[in-house]
Amino acid sequence: MNKTVKIILVIVAIILLAFVLKYFKDANSKAIEDFKVDEPFYTSINTKAVATGKLNPEEEIELKPQISGIVDKILVEEGDVVKKGDLIAKIRVVPNEQSLVSAKSRIASSRLSFDNTKVLYERNKTLFEKGVISQQDFENSELSFNQAKESLGQAQNDYQIIKQGSISGGSSANTNIVAQISGTILEIPVREGDQVIQSNNFNAGTTIATIADMSLMIFEGKVDEAEVGKLEEGKDIKVILGAINDKEFPAKLIFVAPKGIEENGAVQFTIKANVTIDASTNVRAGYSANAEIDIESKDSVFAIKEALLQYNRITEKPFVEVQKEEGKYEKVNVELGLSDGINVEITEGIKEGDKIKVWNKASKDNEDEEEK
Repeated sequence: MNKTVKIILVIVAIILLAFVLKYFKDANSKAIEDFKVDEPFYTSINTKAVATGKLNPEEEIELKPQISGIVDKILVEEGDVVKKGDLIAKIRVVPNEQSLVSAKSRIASSRLSFDNTKVLYERNKTLFEKGVISQQDFENSELSFNQAKESLGQAQNDYQIIKQGSISGGSSANTNIVAQISGTILEIPVREGDQVIQSNNFNAGTTIATIADMSLMIFEGKVDEAEVGKLEEGKDIKVILGAINDKEFPAKLIFVAPKGIEENGAVQFTIKANVTIDASTNVRAGYSANAEIDIESKDSVFAIKEALLQYNRITEKPFVEVQKEEGKYEKVNVELGLSDGINVEITEGIKEGDKIKVWNKASKDNEDEEEK
């Protein structure tokens, strides 16, 4: 029995040894893994900062009435081009009853004073001509008469302004709202019949219309704190409007905010730039825009594709794998320079002609796709 067991164990051992030998033979006979390689090259690298924002008119004003009333007539529409001084709307004044009564009372009082001083003036004039009173007494009465006349005229003007909105005009006189600049009507937030409030020290007043000069546009956007230190006022930039088929417009940076604002955990700085708009392009206020700002550029730099870089998990230093012989690669630490996100400058570590391992393994499927 023991002899049979030994024989069985020997047979099992032989079978296991055969499997092990076959495994190592197959493993050693596998083909060497084939990786694609890429070589360093010379190129130009430009780094850019991108700011997102909007395109707005540089000069935009709101027209507000100087007296409260009702919009009687609007003579323009949104989108119309107007010149400075053009009539935009008319306001019909709705007088306050208490103010009217008070103004009438002032007229009556001023008229009584005027009539009285007029009688005294005419009497003293006659006496002065006869030599009864002195010249000083006559001049005092003349002064009082002129003052009373002026007060009466002022009271009458006040009453007319309260009732009609202006000194001249009939019982239905209107206050005219005129354009203060030449430009395009961007918005008319009121309609005929709406009540409006005058602009004063205590109230901003009702906006009748908004006018802007669309030939003078300004880009306003925000950049990250990591890039704002490289920006300088007066720098030429490009503004791209996605709404007009990604059309580019030249612009000049005119403002970089001295203080940042934290948004979503990142500090953003406001920038502004004057944008040159050609007359043939129809640009609207509020278009979303991107500004491309060249930060730094170099020509003929020694570079590789940034996708070839690897990073040490412990030191976080960059390295590449350089081919030494067929199927064998050596890790080489590199020093990086300027990068544009696609190519990166290599200042130290590799030389021209080195073959650098591409991460993705070259397979027959990939080669077939490239041939197609």
